[in-house]
Amino acid sequence: MNETSKVSIWEKIKTLGELKKSGYTPISVKDEIRNNLIEKIRNKENTFTGILGYEDSVIPDTERALLSRHNILFLGLRGQAKTRMARQMVDLLNEYIPIVAGSEVNDDPLKPMSKYARDLIAQYGDETPISWVHRGERYGEKLATPDVSVADLIGDIDPIKAANLKLSFADEKVIHYGIIPRSNRGIFVINEIPDLQARIQVSLFNILEEGDIQIRGFKLRMPLDILFVFTANPEDYTNRGSIVTPLKDRIQSQILTHYPKTIETSLAITEQEADVLEEQIAKVDISDLVKRLIEQVAFEARSNEYVDKKSGVSARLTISAFENAISSAERRAIIHNEKRTQVWISDLSGIIPSITGKIELVYEGEQEGPYQVAVNLLDKAVRTQFSTYFPNPEGMKKRRNTGKASQQERDDDPYKAITRWFDAGNHLDLFLDMKDAEKVQALYKVDGLYGLIKKYFPHANEKESALLMEFVLHGLAAHSLISKKVIEGKIEFKDLIGSMMNLGQMNFNEDDDLSEDDFR
Repeated sequence: MNETSKVSIWEKIKTLGELKKSGYTPISVKDEIRNNLIEKIRNKENTFTGILGYEDSVIPDTERALLSRHNILFLGLRGQAKTRMARQMVDLLNEYIPIVAGSEVNDDPLKPMSKYARDLIAQYGDETPISWVHRGERYGEKLATPDVSVADLIGDIDPIKAANLKLSFADEKVIHYGIIPRSNRGIFVINEIPDLQARIQVSLFNILEEGDIQIRGFKLRMPLDILFVFTANPEDYTNRGSIVTPLKDRIQSQILTHYPKTIETSLAITEQEADVLEEQIAKVDISDLVKRLIEQVAFEARSNEYVDKKSGVSARLTISAFENAISSAERRAIIHNEKRTQVWISDLSGIIPSITGKIELVYEGEQEGPYQVAVNLLDKAVRTQFSTYFPNPEGMKKRRNTGKASQQERDDDPYKAITRWFDAGNHLDLFLDMKDAEKVQALYKVDGLYGLIKKYFPHANEKESALLMEFVLHGLAAHSLISKKVIEGKIEFKDLIGSMMNLGQMNFNEDDDLSEDDFR
């Protein structure tokens, strides 16, 4: 049936007799999804919209599973769009399906299974009222928690219903159906399935294998028609629970999800998901450089020794960080009554709360402290991205430290004028809430900084140049060519050797057990 005929059916058909005359043929939910998926693939339509980075991995695997009419387990770390994938499967359902009016379990009028539907059809025959259910109502979802019971999922005897209707507990009408039977002829999702107690998982065996349910002592034969989708985090297998083996065996397709594999994909996801207001967009510019630094933080975190890799680093980290970076610049603009500003590198100190709340630390990381780990991740992101914009100073630094750098190499060092300016005892303070104009003025004080930008980015405008100048300072600090210290709302740049000597002197002065005589 085409879309027009489907619309006319649900608008016109109100009784079982009319449905029979229309030529309606029942179809299982998995066949329904399969047919609509085939149509989408033939028409070159996106099966899962807004799901980025899965085009060559998770989406093809999911399509194969749906074509095979399989129940599915999405296995992956947090923040990998597992639930979103499941929810989008609703779009593969037919727009409307007919049910026996008033049925709690979406009884097919031509294949009634509940006592309610059978009794109604026996009483009214072809005059049995029919209602139509939209695909948006054919989706059930449950977060697995240790307190979930068999009654929640499958059902139980309702003593209140029995008392009100004056029925015996042996009467099928006293049954209160759980969320799974109520999702009949639709999609049902259980998130974090390992968190479900083992005895509750066992109650799902018969549903997955035979399609029917068992409630208390009732001998029910209700062949439920459901596509089951489960999600799980690999961490759960060791830390909280596990999927019992017989249940896992009954889930035909296990699909592994993953984090974005490239910065470009991660950028696109953040751009799509970040909740930034129009008034913020009108006030704050954010460069591609800053966006890449934010994404790089997540990539660094996923490989960092202090971060628990089994827990993962959600894509929500970069989304929250992006929003916080915009808000940091916006706050500064509001303080100084500036109509427009940009996100500076120093504004990224405002994304630290987005990092600390999104990473789980191993023991060594806890010892280091979440704040310091977040600062280190930001520095590593700057260090990694710096070499994609400017010459990598690491090689030159190594040769200089070993005394193997030739005079020509020293003369060709692009950072020589900048480091020499700091070595001469100069320092630069960049306050976090500085006016844009004041920050630009301060940056121009550093010898060789503007010249470096013009050499490698000759077409950069004034605003871009100023941002790149600040980036160079952070990059040189990340490569230990100059020192950087964040204190009392400002970032202080100094020469590295002088800062180390000052730190050593400070430690020396603070040691009460030693005096100068001890070193003579």
